[in-house]
Amino acid sequence: MASNQISKSLVLTELPVFSCSLLDAAPALILAKAAVEQLRLQHPQSTPSNVMAQYMSPWKSHLLTDLLNPLIDLVAGKIKEASHSHLYLDLEQLNYDLVVADCWCAVYELDNFAVAHNHFPSDFSCVVYLEMDNTSAPIVFNNDLVVYPEVGTVIFFPGLLPHHVPKTQGKRTVVAINYIKIPKIKMA
Repeated sequence: MASNQISKSLVLTELPVFSCSLLDAAPALILAKAAVEQLRLQHPQSTPSNVMAQYMSPWKSHLLTDLLNPLIDLVAGKIKEASHSHLYLDLEQLNYDLVVADCWCAVYELDNFAVAHNHFPSDFSCVVYLEMDNTSAPIVFNNDLVVYPEVGTVIFFPGLLPHHVPKTQGKRTVVAINYIKIPKIKMA
């Protein structure tokens, strides 16, 4: 192999997928639903991507409406909580913060889907389920773990974890958020 070629090896590992209900934070969910409607009115053209949905808002939707901010802050808190309790890592104590790299909304209707993809280089990716019919498609991780979320559920996971959404038979409305870790730099 030439000295300037990059080689690749694979290491089998397990990556965590976290979920919890956000129903106790109904105001943030209500504002997020309003954000979806606002974005559909102000940016009616669906963004081209691997998400084959009826509608997908722009990638940087968090910069287009303040209505998503309570949800973004809430989910960042849940990621920090899970990092502390399940990964035994306190992001606050290590002086790291989570910032949004991308945030978008998607409305799936009959036969809509998302092709297999990941969200690298994001550290954490999440999906918040605002609407889910009984026949809505699940999210499938690494062709292995199938998760059927309910309304008000957030699922978050390492950004490099492959996942997809099979064709749905029911409406599903989601907000997706990609977070990156950045060090908090204190100036003297």
